[in-house]
Amino acid sequence: MQTLAAWQAPADLLGVFTDIDDTLTTEGAITAEALAALGDLKAAGLHVIPITGRPVGWSERFAATWPVDAVVAENGAVALRPSPTEISGEIGLQRLSEKRQQLSKIYQQDAAVRAANFTAMHAVLERIEREVPQARRAQDSAGRETDIAIDHSEFAHLPQSAIDACVAIMRAAGMSASVSSIHINGWFGGHNKWEGARWIVRELFGRDLAQESARWVYVGDSTNDQIMFEHFEHSVGVANIARFVPQLIHLPRYVTAGERGAGFAELAQHLLAT
Repeated sequence: MQTLAAWQAPADLLGVFTDIDDTLTTEGAITAEALAALGDLKAAGLHVIPITGRPVGWSERFAATWPVDAVVAENGAVALRPSPTEISGEIGLQRLSEKRQQLSKIYQQDAAVRAANFTAMHAVLERIEREVPQARRAQDSAGRETDIAIDHSEFAHLPQSAIDACVAIMRAAGMSASVSSIHINGWFGGHNKWEGARWIVRELFGRDLAQESARWVYVGDSTNDQIMFEHFEHSVGVANIARFVPQLIHLPRYVTAGERGAGFAELAQHLLAT
């Protein structure tokens, strides 16, 4: 990983994808400087799309109040789209943060598939809670529609052996599984953060992200971001990614000096300056 000072943003940049937990947020909440950075990027004419393993229910208030084009939740399975007229850069950041926007929700899987998967996923979740000592579902589980999550670092603290056991049970059941900075997520289907990003770019803009990935930036902090680090030429880790470096095959190309929200704000300032 090179320092951010070595990075030159492309002149034809289209936008920024970003993780949320421990990338935009610090101690579980977005900081004023990170929120202002989102607004600065939008005001500069860039698309801004957070993409997270968090549940769609948890993501609704962010999609409704942050200056973003959409929020993609549950590792690419579902997205929340604010009303296009309400995310204009002409609207002041303070007014935007105080006004809840109308949202539409779109899915990659149809209703019948989601219903069948929901039943099967929860059987796996109950098995994990029975068989893995101390493993408990994440506290945000009530807002999840297309995946399950085990808390390993938000309110609970699981050793690596328990994290590995949870992942093994999910994969043995035919699920995809990934580990974020706080949760172990599992789901049925071929979607992930990269496929979710490709999907939302098609839905919103009618463009092919795979052909234009060099015109986008991705910012993240943990192992479930490495598929994005692999696909984006302009990939950046906030400094707290150091915790996960030993577990990563694909590293971000650049890294900020600041951690979490401060690192994201640092990235935005550097990008806009260059």
